[in-house]
Amino acid sequence: MSPLPLVVVSVVLAVAWTAHTVWMVQRLRTARRDPLTGLWTRDAFTRRARRLLRDRRAVVVLADVDRFKQVNDTHGHAAGDAVLAATAARLAHAVGRGGVAGRLGGDEFAAVFIDRDHTAGQRLETLARVLARPADTTPEVHTSVSLGWVRRADHLSEDLSELLRRADEAMYAAKRSSSRIRRARLGRVLASVAGRRPGRRGAA
Repeated sequence: MSPLPLVVVSVVLAVAWTAHTVWMVQRLRTARRDPLTGLWTRDAFTRRARRLLRDRRAVVVLADVDRFKQVNDTHGHAAGDAVLAATAARLAHAVGRGGVAGRLGGDEFAAVFIDRDHTAGQRLETLARVLARPADTTPEVHTSVSLGWVRRADHLSEDLSELLRRADEAMYAAKRSSSRIRRARLGRVLASVAGRRPGRRGAA
């Protein structure tokens, strides 16, 4: 075989391998993103959140759409999807590029961001009001989102799973209040099987 065909074969193989590598990277990237909202999936969120939690200024947030089943039953699943997509976009915008937001499943979302200017409470109060606005594509659907949050600095000995449990307890309390937002209390986690939201799953 002459040298020219060997060069051609080498080039073709190199191009094919490059294309395959690009395809694999795109597939992996897609698998880490929730197809409806574009947020990170649970595993991808967990990895990024744990890195952010090395900073004691980190804040962990758990968000859950109120009466989501009622939205689906009354307005249809397309309207429910629009609510989820709007919630995800607003949450991602609120935490910014330096934070991370993920969809843990169903109508449950989580986020971690660094509270550099100590304004987490005000930021999340504003976010709660923004999340209560109807989605642009479904102005007839009115709902709200309950938020629970916890500061990393208050619980330095705990991991992401425990911090999410604290945020979950706070969020469940928020659902029973008029404010729709609650900060996790200090001390041990008080949530129990009977006291927590039905169906709550632990963090990965």
